Amino acid sequence: MMKLSGIFLALTITTIACQSPQNSTLAPSPTATPNSTQSNNTQSKTKPLIVTTVAPITNIVSNIAGDRVEVKGIIPEGSDSHTFEPRPSDAELLGVANLIITNGLRLEAPTEKLANSSKPKETKVYALGNNTIVEKEWLFDFSFPKEKGDPNPHLWVNPKYAIAYAKLATKQLTELDPDGKDYYETNLKNYLKRLEDLDRATRALVASIPEKNRKLLTYHDSWAYWAREYGFEVIGAIQPSDFNEPSAKDIAKLVEQVRKAGVPAIFGSEVYPSTIAEQIARETKVKTANTADDELPGEGSANAMENKNPEHTYIGMMVNNMKIIATNLGGNPDLMNGVNPGNVVGATAISK
Repeated sequence: MMKLSGIFLALTITTIACQSPQNSTLAPSPTATPNSTQSNNTQSKTKPLIVTTVAPITNIVSNIAGDRVEVKGIIPEGSDSHTFEPRPSDAELLGVANLIITNGLRLEAPTEKLANSSKPKETKVYALGNNTIVEKEWLFDFSFPKEKGDPNPHLWVNPKYAIAYAKLATKQLTELDPDGKDYYETNLKNYLKRLEDLDRATRALVASIPEKNRKLLTYHDSWAYWAREYGFEVIGAIQPSDFNEPSAKDIAKLVEQVRKAGVPAIFGSEVYPSTIAEQIARETKVKTANTADDELPGEGSANAMENKNPEHTYIGMMVNNMKIIATNLGGNPDLMNGVNPGNVVGATAISK
């Protein structure tokens, strides 16, 4: 495949003044556009292009980047990020990227391989997860056994790690675009307020769940880092390490596990539709509900500047997850009501 090079030519920048979020500081506007009488070529200003992977990372990065940078996510929402194979059009995009931000921990191996072969020489591939925790903190568990070598990569499901991701993204953006330092730091300040609200509300919600119910059996094994942070135990995952359906023998073991643990509910996945969770729930007479780890709720764009739905955000996804978990494990879902799920830039920045 031909390697593309050069700089991505963005659309003409028009500075748009947006109302700031409640209790937030409005970020300084990017540099104003030239006089409208100038030619289109003179008016156009080069925007850096950042290519991201899964939707939560796209949303976190774009909340910091705002309208100074073009952010493009290449893994479609609802896709299996573990098995996603990039398309020819992704190679073209990676070939003109100024910065490529991934999760790392071997989640997007095919995408990172293509990025390294397609990107301009000077473009960095930056893995947020690998710069958030060190290897000794990696978790190997049910769907990610140590003997296979790939750790559980779902760091962003833990809001404390999402805070780290936002800070790391700010540093990378500032290195790429030093003139935007104040703008990015203001966006980070506003965004951290919401992530910290999410963390505090999550701790209160967990405290409202009876201790004996603080156990998770999920379809997709994405809650390990969240559980470690908030005092839950992940007792199992339905999906095997090859990401296929479990065998009859595996299902029988899971049924016995649920009965032994005495949990009131088990949790399926929106990205991996399966009847197995319902089957186990019927046999054990417990409830079942779906959670999400990389599919944002409702319709919308993961890019904060393009999105019009204030619920279609990383924070919105986690608020929904917490309400679902609390509702089914005997906690108080209303404890999440004070968390603002909207973005801090773009159309939803003026939301509640």
